[in-house]
Amino acid sequence: MEAINKPTNEFAEIEEVTDNRAFVREHLYSGSQLRQRSQQASNPTAQRALAEKVKHLLVRENAVLIAHYYTDPLIQALAEETGGCVADSLEMARFGAQHSAEKLLVAGVRFMGETAKILTPHKTVIMPRLEATCSLDEGCPPDEFAAFCDQHPDRTVVVYANTSAAVKARADWVVTSSIALKLVEHLMDQGEAILWAPDKHLGHYVQYKTGADMLMWDGACIVHEEFKAKGLQELKRVYPDAAVLVHPESPMPVIELADVVGSTSQLIHAAKTLPHKQCIVATDQGIFYKMQQAAADKELIIAPTGGHGATCRSCANCPWMAMNELDSMVTALETGGNEISLDPELAEKAMLPLRRMLNFKL
Repeated sequence: MEAINKPTNEFAEIEEVTDNRAFVREHLYSGSQLRQRSQQASNPTAQRALAEKVKHLLVRENAVLIAHYYTDPLIQALAEETGGCVADSLEMARFGAQHSAEKLLVAGVRFMGETAKILTPHKTVIMPRLEATCSLDEGCPPDEFAAFCDQHPDRTVVVYANTSAAVKARADWVVTSSIALKLVEHLMDQGEAILWAPDKHLGHYVQYKTGADMLMWDGACIVHEEFKAKGLQELKRVYPDAAVLVHPESPMPVIELADVVGSTSQLIHAAKTLPHKQCIVATDQGIFYKMQQAAADKELIIAPTGGHGATCRSCANCPWMAMNELDSMVTALETGGNEISLDPELAEKAMLPLRRMLNFKL
């Protein structure tokens, strides 16, 4: 039935029975609101005391804090305050390799700690929680992946950084989302067919953009796979002038709605440089801390996961990234526990494709 004389407001274009106002508000946060939510999760006074203790221990242990964009805003702020690093996985790896600290405290997920250890075997690498893993890493067991590679010996093996040291050791190249397109274009120019792992969505996006001959491993990120095109379309009707920023680990129907597709650092840059005053962001909500710093005048909106009435496994927040907490950092620094240890021979093999990634010129 056609609607006549509908009220004029920002929700007028949505013809759903459900309360879309609440739906939108659930997905609208600024960086300051994210910080407030984080602080409210526990006693703010206790959090400040723990942060001060971490600062003291970092100095005592000659350590530096390296944090990923998806960690809690409190962790990211602490890394900034102590001369550490907040970055994507590629820049985390570079920072750890170049910094003078004897000990690296890596706030992220396990593959990031392993990567830091591979690149700096002479340094001590610790993590707040060794159990903090990644669905892409878990979904690519080394033995099964090695067998898959053995079945296709003529293909160049390219693995995403979100993999274990053992999987990297079996690869020819390691890539991050920030260099995936350029690297695959380079390999295409060399006439190489590619075996890609583990993220099928990123792989399909790269294949779509380049036309490369790519054989895919069947893996996915539980955070980005939860973004749905239907919910994004509904949100876009509420904010028709907003730019849609999408991480390429998202499914293709979501990517097709994007104004910008890119890595975490590329999305932050887009939020800063695009003329749009509003940005709908389809990646882990931890990115809003740095994105709000870069684009303080912009309204940042979290893309919905699952659509109306659906449950989600992540709700745009990686459960393993959330395991990085201040009290765990204190324990790791005080005890020297949660140290990343790798077999030297395995680490040496994994070093080769990682070095190729770091030396690759865009």
